[in-house]
Amino acid sequence: MSEAAATPEGQTIEGRYRVIRRIAEGGMATVYEAVDERLERTVAIKIMHTQLAQGAHRAQFVERFRREAKSAASIANPHIVQVYDTGEFNGLDYLVMEYVHGVNLRHDMNLQGTFSVRETLRVISETLDGLAAAHRVGVVHRDIKPENILLNDRGHVQITDFGLAKAASQATLSSTGMLLGTAAYLAPEMIENNQATKQGDLYSVGIMAWEMLAGDVPFTSDNPVTMVFKHVHEDVPSVATVCPGIDPRVAAFIAHLTARAVNDRPADAADALHELQQFTPQLDMAAWQYRKLPDDARQDAHESTVPALVGTIPAPPAPPATQVLPNTVPDTVPDTAGSEENGSTTAAGATPVPSTPGAAVTTPLAPVPPVQNTPVVTDQTATQVITSQPGSTTQSIDLAAVSDPDMPSSPSHNLPFPTISAQNMPHSAQHNAQVDRPRKSHKALIITLVVALVVALCAGGGGGAWWYYLGPGSYWTVPQPTDVTCVQGEACSTAGASWSTYKSTLNVANIPFKVSQQYSDDVAQGAIITTSPKNVGDHISKRNNDHLSVVVSRGVKPATVPSDIDDPNSANGKDPLAALQAAGFTNVTRDESQEQYSQTLPEGTLQSISVEPGATLPHNEKITVVLSKGPMPVAMPDVVGKTQDEAMAALNEAKLKVTTSEAYDDKVPAGSVVSASVNAGSQLHWGDAVSLVISKGPEMANVPNVVGQNKDAATKTLQALGFDVKTTGLNILGLVQQQSATGQTRLRDENGKKTVITLTVV
Repeated sequence: MSEAAATPEGQTIEGRYRVIRRIAEGGMATVYEAVDERLERTVAIKIMHTQLAQGAHRAQFVERFRREAKSAASIANPHIVQVYDTGEFNGLDYLVMEYVHGVNLRHDMNLQGTFSVRETLRVISETLDGLAAAHRVGVVHRDIKPENILLNDRGHVQITDFGLAKAASQATLSSTGMLLGTAAYLAPEMIENNQATKQGDLYSVGIMAWEMLAGDVPFTSDNPVTMVFKHVHEDVPSVATVCPGIDPRVAAFIAHLTARAVNDRPADAADALHELQQFTPQLDMAAWQYRKLPDDARQDAHESTVPALVGTIPAPPAPPATQVLPNTVPDTVPDTAGSEENGSTTAAGATPVPSTPGAAVTTPLAPVPPVQNTPVVTDQTATQVITSQPGSTTQSIDLAAVSDPDMPSSPSHNLPFPTISAQNMPHSAQHNAQVDRPRKSHKALIITLVVALVVALCAGGGGGAWWYYLGPGSYWTVPQPTDVTCVQGEACSTAGASWSTYKSTLNVANIPFKVSQQYSDDVAQGAIITTSPKNVGDHISKRNNDHLSVVVSRGVKPATVPSDIDDPNSANGKDPLAALQAAGFTNVTRDESQEQYSQTLPEGTLQSISVEPGATLPHNEKITVVLSKGPMPVAMPDVVGKTQDEAMAALNEAKLKVTTSEAYDDKVPAGSVVSASVNAGSQLHWGDAVSLVISKGPEMANVPNVVGQNKDAATKTLQALGFDVKTTGLNILGLVQQQSATGQTRLRDENGKKTVITLTVV
């Protein structure tokens, strides 16, 4: 896969979709913000990971990817994230999806802890409305959980990630032997019978509602196996057990959704939505307002629960009197390097990244008040002022109706989520509202007097100007992080504080900041390495656009072991120590005590390594390598004159590679070594090549009978065979009468001289 495919930012796909930036990362794909230049609109493009597209199970992942497109595209509902297009880009499948401005429900759960009955039922009703549309076309989602419930910038639900969805007639929990879905939300029949049903989606919705009201799921365990065991063998306890005082009809509805037996739940999402619409008109205002206090707020409250939509959560330390609390929401530290500023994010990927693939969350919500701040009041007649317990703050609760004129009409919008007016307020609330009026008048009078005093000081002696330009009004003070302990009289650094928590403190104090990230071996990921100014109580000037610079830890820098480090023929395999150093590892140890000679591994190549090749680890992870000493050095044995068997035994013991050839030799007996290519005693190494010449013995020839032949003819015949010829006799007739040798005869003697054959000629 080309580098361009791996980093598509700045590229245009199919001449239409111009990729802007990465906004989310999942286990199966990466989501990017892009511009559809043909229709001039912002979209989200989900591109499959390269390693899946090139892996052994490519076909399965591509099928799941395309199933998501078909499943989502077949459903027309405002509560479903729409899929516009699909295709292939540089060998990678992609989906073009609706660009959702917002966050997922998990983000709000982490922020608020618990929800009121009103907010819970609104989210559940819109989720059921979206699922009802899916169930009507026979699609089962199979992975309903807060991470897949998006809340757009109008606060409405949009369901995403249909990657596990299938037609109800063929839906099973697993097709490859792997459990699909999230353990905390899985229905019993999914775990036990491997069947994904419409009622299974409702079970997941019920668990989600239970968690929104109670602040945690009903079954918890560090071991997923234990958790799924509880889902199969235990009934989900009534939410009333952890939310005492909640309306029994709300608890009964959630119990109906989370019944252990499939047939004890509603038939599908439409039935569940109808049931919700039947009982909600019967709820009184106290039931709608019920909200369980988070654990950290219960310690200061006289009651375990209070009838409020946004609970009385202890307020953070009061900011300077001149500061205005911003409507900003703390989010998570981004996974990629960059910088952030109040009110906006400039880092790629700084939007809270969903934990599951396909969640098309793209930008933070429009400013949403955190639970500790006073919500924005849009309708004064629909606002109740609830006086908190002593020591806490008074909060305004916006109970305006949730219908949105921009949202298409759907059955869920007809739920009777109430508004509050003086006529339907509880008596105590009416009393508090009446008492609050003179307080507001006193407050207005005090503000007027303060303003007049400031004006008088400025006009009279410049004291106000001093306060604003040189005094406490001219700077911000670096606040103390809640998780850092300071010692009186000693400098107190912000280092080590949780950035996500401290960011909220800075937002509340309206202190501008910029964030960068660095790897750190000492500071945990997400914690502050340093700030500038660095100490609590230091001043940040309000002039010249000064700000607090924050360096956040990305944790220990990772490094990847080269995947070919154990291949002695690769560049990394030929020098493993240099390869690990180049990869960024700083704690590599060579164990020479374990090194051995090898016939197959060259000297200096990898014999063993304590980690898996290709693994990504912290750069300071201890890695132990054992290198090969290569072939062992050996001396060439003396094999000349030895029999072939004796020579081969000696050379094999020295682990040398031997080749042989044969030659006649007048001195060395047949089958013995005449010569070797390497002199005896020379230094060789295992696997070196040696050539031997094996004697065939003296060369022989068959002497023919030449008696009676002409002397000259007989002489030529014998000389042609390699013999010397000597003649004796009268030589009158010129005929051979006798010869000195016949049959097999040596051509040469031991000294290498030719054998002489004597012919007697008459």
